[in-house]
Amino acid sequence: MASDRESTEYMNGIRPGPLTREIPECMRDKYTIIQTILDVLAFLMLAIGHVIQAIYRSIRGHPKKDLKGCIALVTGGGGGLGSLVALRLARLGCVVVLWDINRQGLEDTVKLVKGIGGKCFGYVVDLASRDDIYNTAKQVEKEVGKVSLLINNAGVVSGQYLLDTPDYLIQRTFDVNILAHFWTVKAFLPAMIEDNDGHIVTIASMAGQVGVAKLVDYCASKSAACGFDEALRLELEVKGAKGVNTSLICPYFIRATGMFEEVNSRFVPTLSPNEVADRVVLAIRTNEPVAVIPSYFRLLLPFKWIVPWACISELIRGLVPDAVPAPMPLPDTLQKPVLATPSKADSRPMTLTPPSRHDRQV
Repeated sequence: MASDRESTEYMNGIRPGPLTREIPECMRDKYTIIQTILDVLAFLMLAIGHVIQAIYRSIRGHPKKDLKGCIALVTGGGGGLGSLVALRLARLGCVVVLWDINRQGLEDTVKLVKGIGGKCFGYVVDLASRDDIYNTAKQVEKEVGKVSLLINNAGVVSGQYLLDTPDYLIQRTFDVNILAHFWTVKAFLPAMIEDNDGHIVTIASMAGQVGVAKLVDYCASKSAACGFDEALRLELEVKGAKGVNTSLICPYFIRATGMFEEVNSRFVPTLSPNEVADRVVLAIRTNEPVAVIPSYFRLLLPFKWIVPWACISELIRGLVPDAVPAPMPLPDTLQKPVLATPSKADSRPMTLTPPSRHDRQV
């Protein structure tokens, strides 16, 4: 018992190790400095090796893994980016499971996936409810099988100044955009670790890297999603689960998803959802840890911590003058048909009439 306690205290830095005790008191500081230098040199050698390997892989290209037969679950799969990713995964041979609160969009996406010969299951889930997530996860495992590819894609945005945003909308933003990630991962990760095979994808945003006016709650939730992915990846490495990978996706504003239709963006065009969906699938197949879209934003991010804040503020306000401008008023002749009797085509995932601004969901 005493030996175990001494070992624990030594590992925690409370008790000096046996070699340190044998060194005279006057030499212990020098020994510590030498040891630190050796540790730094060893780290630099490993870091250089990883950098060279990354450069080599970027030149040669990353090998793409085969996804055929794996069960892929996509939250927010009833429309927008989620439906496009689902279609691509189905073409690669995945069994696709879709979660969404929008029953009509969910049914339409399931029909689209089955229409191209894919195997697809849809479940109506309220991702703001932890119990609903856990119960549906058990149902999926029982009816479909073990999920080996989890894509946390669902998201909502309020799009108002912080003081104008009702408390319940802030709560819902965090429930869907980040807390749901905890519950889905806790539901499906144990089986992935047991099989030492799996992939968890976090659809975050560039808004998780920089702040934007009118998106305080959204930016905060996406920033939390970025931290969630990074800490989870490190935790899996510490636990030795080398077969379980994670990918963080940070896209700029995406058009035609029902969330940022009216965003006022200068200099950088909004992204095509098809382009982002292709990039998501590529990140999955190559086990890419972080995908920034467009990729040149990766070069700009370090300047956030280098240049004065005034420069960053000017850049962001110039790039995005208004993330969620007020919608243009429609003539009376157009308002009633759109709101009261949407056409049949409007029920498709990529042409859904956007819900009211306070609760838009992908």
